[in-house]
Amino acid sequence: MATIAKANAELWVFPLSGPTGGSGITAVDVIVIDIEDSDGRTGTGFSYVLGGGGATVAAAARDMLDRFVADQVVVPPQALWRRLAGSLNRLGRGVGYLAIAAIDVAMWDLYAKQLDMPLYRALGGTTRTLPVYGSGGFGPKQDPAAAVARALDYAEMGCTAVKLRVAGAPADLQRIQAVAEALPDGVDIMADANEKCDLARAQWLVNVLADVNALWIEEPLPAHDTNGFATLAANCPVPIATGEHHQGAVELTPLINARAVSILQPDLAMMGGITESLRLAHIAEHYNLVVSPHFLPALFIHVAGAAPSVRWMEDFPLLEPLFDNPVGMDSDGNITPLETPGHGIAWADGAREKYRSDA
Repeated sequence: MATIAKANAELWVFPLSGPTGGSGITAVDVIVIDIEDSDGRTGTGFSYVLGGGGATVAAAARDMLDRFVADQVVVPPQALWRRLAGSLNRLGRGVGYLAIAAIDVAMWDLYAKQLDMPLYRALGGTTRTLPVYGSGGFGPKQDPAAAVARALDYAEMGCTAVKLRVAGAPADLQRIQAVAEALPDGVDIMADANEKCDLARAQWLVNVLADVNALWIEEPLPAHDTNGFATLAANCPVPIATGEHHQGAVELTPLINARAVSILQPDLAMMGGITESLRLAHIAEHYNLVVSPHFLPALFIHVAGAAPSVRWMEDFPLLEPLFDNPVGMDSDGNITPLETPGHGIAWADGAREKYRSDA
């Protein structure tokens, strides 16, 4: 029976070209996990922190590897996930879930390679091709002409939806209307407020978006404002999406029970990895909710194979420059998983040497 012969965690710091996305981040802390079993098979995992603090996550990952992974018999990833999550009983999810995510991705990669199959099959699924919506290159203070240009770029790439950034501010109106008028038929609009609105502004914003038949409004309120979400949803003309700031399915349960969300958006790091993201997708299927994961389409397309509730992938190329030729969307704006064993993600040449910060 194979054991884990090597288990290592590193911290990389990946600077971005400038303020990125609705939150304006300028760098990403990446927690990189490398494991190898006694038969020589390897697994690659990663997690990330937006806004600093990655050293704390890396330290937590090393502690978990030392206590629960190194020199242990290889167990199915779900079993290890439960063991790791259980160790946080008196600590809380917090940093621990971000560390678990990196280990979980590595273990699923190793597990699929042990089975000699693509990750989607190891997860119990079949290959699926899903649409990718365009999300990168938009900002909450963006000039309408610039937003139009970026939206048309995505339409030319084959995307059938684009996601603007908004703030519940008067300037949103002109930007939304300009993009709606410029997009060709068959291309939908979504909007992401990145938790910037209070309830009054959110109510104003959804009415603006309803006028252009928006597909959804994302994070119109702070993530844990369950009462606000429920109030907004009661008379909201646009479907509500949220999830990237929630840790574990348990934190989204109140919104699901309140029927205050239509689209769940698990973030790999915050959710605690592939295992919990898949569990959330299965819960969503029970409630007939849509799942649209927070970026990383090359990885989440595997989860989609095992979860019919996953309907969209997001093109927001944040970590992709670190990857060696990851699977991308085709000319029709769709993505299909690779058929190689594991998740198929490898680091670009020189990335480790260039960005590792704890050498």
